[in-house]
Amino acid sequence: MKRILFLVPLALFVVLGIYFAVGLTRDPSHMPSALIDKPLPEFDLAAIEGETRGFATSDLDGEVALINFFGSWCISCIIEHPVLMDIAAREGVVIAGIDWKDKPGAGKSWLDQRGNPYVFIGDDPSGRTAIDFGITGAPETFIIDHKGRVRYRYAGPITPQIWQRDLKPLVEKLRKEGDDAP
Repeated sequence: MKRILFLVPLALFVVLGIYFAVGLTRDPSHMPSALIDKPLPEFDLAAIEGETRGFATSDLDGEVALINFFGSWCISCIIEHPVLMDIAAREGVVIAGIDWKDKPGAGKSWLDQRGNPYVFIGDDPSGRTAIDFGITGAPETFIIDHKGRVRYRYAGPITPQIWQRDLKPLVEKLRKEGDDAP
């Protein structure tokens, strides 16, 4: 009987160890999204303070685009920002930004200091639009096809390697599909 009592906690420990070991092998940047292959959530965001134009779902009609959630408070966004600037300058990709849960004026000041890669920028101070997208943190980037469907979600800062390996091939494929559409 004592052996059985000794083996029960040991068995639980082994099962938990296996569970955590499997969890550690997963890449957190490739979290699934319920939006994949579904229409972009409807939104109409006001402009960030200091800008005149906001960002709405309809702004991307017919475009393959990236939607990037960022915030002036986000350390990882600082790492990602030069990559977005490079993509905007060299790749001709439409990049739209959503300033997530930022103080009034902070997003504009942040972009004034670092440059603005965004064609459209919307302000999401309450986080309502981020909830509709299923955002878990910043930065997060979504690839939208020419039909307004979410095709990919990337959680974390985009690096040059991630752009070249994962995102750029998909953007190019979606552009080609859009060019071939009747």
